[in-house]
Amino acid sequence: MPEAKDVVLPQDSASNAPRRRTVNGSIRSASGRQTERVRFSTRESVRISTRSPAKDSPQKSAGDREPKVVDPPAVSSPATDRQPTVTSRNKELPPRPWSSQVSLIARTAAPLAGRVTRPPLAHLLPQSLEPRPLKQLSEDEQESAILEDLLSVFMGYEGQYIRFIDSYNPSVERDRLEGPTYRILPGLGPSLKDLANSVLKMATHYSAVEAFIEVQSRDEFGTINHALCASIRKMLGEYLILIVQLENQLISNSSFTLHLLQIQTLPTRQWMLQLYTLAQEILRKNSLWEEETDGFNDVDNIIQQLQEGGDLTSGSMSKKICKGGNVLRLLTQRLSLMSGDPSARKLLQTLLRDASRPYMAMLNEWLHHGGIKDPHGEFLIKERKSIKREKLEEDYTDEYWEKRYTIRENDVPPQLEGVKDKVLLAGKYLNVVRECGGVDISKEVGDVPKSFDDTRFLDNVIAAYAHANSSLLNLLLTTHALPARLRSLKHYFFLDRSDFFTYFLDLSESELKKPYKTVNVGKLQSLLDLVLRQPGSVAAQDPFKEDVKVRMNHVGLTKFLMGVVNVTGLDQDSADGSLLDRPRSIVSQTSSEEEMTGFEALELKFSVPFPLSLVISSKTVLRYQILFRYLLSTRHLEGLLVNSWKEHHKVVSWIHRSANPKLEMWKRRAWTLRSRMLVFVQQFSYYCTAEVIEPNWQTLMARVNGTDKSGRDGSQKVSRTVDELMEDHVDFLDTCLKECMLMNSKLLKIHAKIMSVCQLFASWTITLSRQLCSADKDLAGSSAATTYLSSQYTSRHHPVPDALKHYDPTRLPKMEDMLSKYEFNFNHHLRLLLDALDYYAATETVALSRLCAQLSMAREAAGDKTIVVD
Repeated sequence: MPEAKDVVLPQDSASNAPRRRTVNGSIRSASGRQTERVRFSTRESVRISTRSPAKDSPQKSAGDREPKVVDPPAVSSPATDRQPTVTSRNKELPPRPWSSQVSLIARTAAPLAGRVTRPPLAHLLPQSLEPRPLKQLSEDEQESAILEDLLSVFMGYEGQYIRFIDSYNPSVERDRLEGPTYRILPGLGPSLKDLANSVLKMATHYSAVEAFIEVQSRDEFGTINHALCASIRKMLGEYLILIVQLENQLISNSSFTLHLLQIQTLPTRQWMLQLYTLAQEILRKNSLWEEETDGFNDVDNIIQQLQEGGDLTSGSMSKKICKGGNVLRLLTQRLSLMSGDPSARKLLQTLLRDASRPYMAMLNEWLHHGGIKDPHGEFLIKERKSIKREKLEEDYTDEYWEKRYTIRENDVPPQLEGVKDKVLLAGKYLNVVRECGGVDISKEVGDVPKSFDDTRFLDNVIAAYAHANSSLLNLLLTTHALPARLRSLKHYFFLDRSDFFTYFLDLSESELKKPYKTVNVGKLQSLLDLVLRQPGSVAAQDPFKEDVKVRMNHVGLTKFLMGVVNVTGLDQDSADGSLLDRPRSIVSQTSSEEEMTGFEALELKFSVPFPLSLVISSKTVLRYQILFRYLLSTRHLEGLLVNSWKEHHKVVSWIHRSANPKLEMWKRRAWTLRSRMLVFVQQFSYYCTAEVIEPNWQTLMARVNGTDKSGRDGSQKVSRTVDELMEDHVDFLDTCLKECMLMNSKLLKIHAKIMSVCQLFASWTITLSRQLCSADKDLAGSSAATTYLSSQYTSRHHPVPDALKHYDPTRLPKMEDMLSKYEFNFNHHLRLLLDALDYYAATETVALSRLCAQLSMAREAAGDKTIVVD
């Protein structure tokens, strides 16, 4: 090649390097090979420099660059020099695929992506540029040519004899991520071909890993993937250093062979295989291997995006991305799988350490400052910014506590699986303390672990959790006086030491007898405020009496509770068996248009400030209200029966001893039935207050104050958490509801029927006093009866009916028939209730056995086959 000698560039001492036989068969030095490369690169750089000062815009047409690009005939080759000049003139332009241009690609969201256009594929080159066939070369020339090609192939480019397969398209992202498959042109010796094929996999892995870095460093893949890609890019830098070293040996060492290259690249091939395998696993977790689908068909994903406050753009809905904790989990699993391979273990440990650094930064920010700096949604804690504390002023729901910060269960790294709850609570506690008083109690920690392999990793989590928990507990128990607030709730809702409430019922009786829709709530509130400020009452010294308000509930208690019991199983979110997690939906399903009196609709509302609203939440206040209405109905029924007893002892029609023995026997039956009903109501009220609420209350307060009275040792229980405190409070209320028969539909129905019978009987016997005057032959028409009837009807501005002024012999049989119906209904439902209590005491709630024993006193002894023997 005389032309090659004329253009030799001045080089260093490489001109004295050993000579090697070239592909064309002539002897040339290593500098000649290097000179030829310099000449081509110089020509390409000239093209770039001539176009660069003009600052051509990317929109410029290719025709403007045509005069500077069309210059390939200047590159001489032995094949083209022998052809006549006319042939080159007839071909005014080379084929379009050989219009090779080098330009810069605009910057993308992937900072580690390459910015140079890809070279044209070898199978698109014109035939004139094809090299000599391998079968025409000697064995030394073949090895020299393959070694040169391998150095280019190792960097992701095609060589003269080693090329991409025809199906590979570097412009397709999926092909680049899978890595190119190389083919060697025919004619290579078998031994050289085997050696070349053994190292070509490393080139495939390198190209795939480089494409993986380009894709995973995009913004949507998050900081964990970015840190992983940066760590892999650093390792690829060492790989490129190896290629430079191999090229240096090829140039300077005449004894460098393909076999030596295979041996020297063996360790690199191993860790490159590990990188490739890891990259492919991460890509399989993404949606990059899946066909493009319309994301709007994924209903669950749409709902999740809406709950997180995201948008519904097609791009955001159609991708499943492996990021954050999933990447760390994948690295940890690979590390556990390859723990027997020292080199792979060291590689994966390095990757895990580097990839976990941004995750640990987010974790430390959450643990020690209560903040979330997670723009890509990678952290195990998810924040719903739509739930704000300002809403608690209107509705003190615990949604702020349960749904503002939640755990991404599928994105938890294995290192945090055992302490994820502590991680969640530590940041929650810090946020609550800071928001309620504006005091930043963030723990100042100078030296925190930076990666998962730090030995202080778990100690850091536990220490941060303990600090945040003690701070919030101190705030609730001391600053905001949680025990005093709970005692106030007991006074108002459980009618504890309720002299003030009895006085309130007496004052508001006339108002509460009305239908609940016509009750003047403002008047009731004024009466309640008056009673609460009455000197000498328990409530007068209560600092929280201003928080108690009166309101009317438009749903009957029994129907509401039946709706609660029947709707269980539909709410899959309440996995702990809680029955009152969705009161609003239940109300909408069980609302009744039946008229209720003010006594049945009356309930109290208790305002709780933040952060006490986290413990005394809307769900817990709802439970308090249910128990209050239940106890109030019992108290009201007891009052009706007591009024009936008073009526029987002061009205002339009851106290007059009649000469008719049947009438006297009827009175004794009515008194006996009234007495049994009163015993039933009083025993039931005693059971609910003294046997259920009070013992459970003492247990709750012992746990709130830090003592464990259930205890085997009677020791102090110091290690308390806020969530345990909240759970204890809810458990206390649920236990009370269950032991008071409010969570069992069968017991609830039977009890409601008995209470209804008792209420109707009490009202009936009070109105029966006027009818008894006409049933007694001696009393009818007497002056005492006339005076009594006149006093009753004069107050109502009605004349005394004539039927009541005279003796009516048919009155007594009617009264006996009605009394028999009341006796039968009360006895029947009481028997059903006692049988049901026996069954459920043996199968579900042991505490019901005490109620069963107490209610047996109300069972009929005479006239019933079942006789109770005390």
